Amino acid sequence: MNAVMRTTARGAIWATALLVASSCFAQTSGYPNRPVKVIVPFPPGGATDVIVRLITQKLSVSLGQPFYAENHAGAGGNIGMGMAASAPADGYTMLAVTNSFILNPSLYAKIPYDPIRDFSPLTLTATSPYVLAVHPSLPAQSVSELIALVRANPGKYSYASAGLGTPGHLAGELFRSPLGLDLVHVPFGGGPPAINATIAGHTPVSFTALPTAAPQVKDGKLRALAVMSSKRAAALPAVPTMAEAGVPDCEVDIVAGVLVRSETPNDISERLHREIVKALAQPEIRERLGALGFKPVANTRDEFAAWIKAEIPRWSRVIHGVNIPKVE
Repeated sequence: MNAVMRTTARGAIWATALLVASSCFAQTSGYPNRPVKVIVPFPPGGATDVIVRLITQKLSVSLGQPFYAENHAGAGGNIGMGMAASAPADGYTMLAVTNSFILNPSLYAKIPYDPIRDFSPLTLTATSPYVLAVHPSLPAQSVSELIALVRANPGKYSYASAGLGTPGHLAGELFRSPLGLDLVHVPFGGGPPAINATIAGHTPVSFTALPTAAPQVKDGKLRALAVMSSKRAAALPAVPTMAEAGVPDCEVDIVAGVLVRSETPNDISERLHREIVKALAQPEIRERLGALGFKPVANTRDEFAAWIKAEIPRWSRVIHGVNIPKVE
């Protein structure tokens, strides 16, 4: 190849590279230029769905394109999370997650996503603690009295949860197992029947999400012994934390977070993170979250990623420790 041809070839290569770079820049700098969906892997109306809809309303205004929730429920969230894992990494498909995102790798024999490889975390949006509550007739006014009561009557008392492998079940095991308590787990087909069983006194102990427990506690239908968080809950300010009640390392939250596909351009991920954080800082959003029993978080992308990496093995140890069979 002579010098002229080499120069021409090099020029063509550089021109092509500049064209590709220019195209990529145009795609990311103009983001978003069409609607953006947020996959919610649960039915409409739940806490995760409501939180997503609050945030998407704000993103639609601040970013000038429609952001909307798209519900794909089933298989403990695996259907929706699998769909998000196979979506293009262009920022036009986001994923809303809750506890199932970190629990399912240990609960299912096979899942259609890899929580670390397939996704890039944006932020935890909100959290709400679980509550250790009992029927008012139970002769235990505190966590220490409950522990003493169960130890004095092994196998007599039971606790209700929304089902096998649910956060309420695992909260009970996180409490029961290290203390060696013979407290029987009774799984129900969802949160409402579980808490109703405790309200009726059939299953006198319950590990229940704060938004569900707080109204029943205020009405005197349940007695809250502790919240399973690092700080007291604004909805139940007189109720101690588990650590204050003498049981450390027993924290369980309902969590809500948002992710995008891994390999999404960094400037898109950064912009989405900034706008979600701005939305969560708005007083009306904080007020609505508080009314739902949630506290806004809005942590950094790195903090959310570190949390995911820490929580997956943490709950794997709990799940395997109580020999919960994997769902095939």
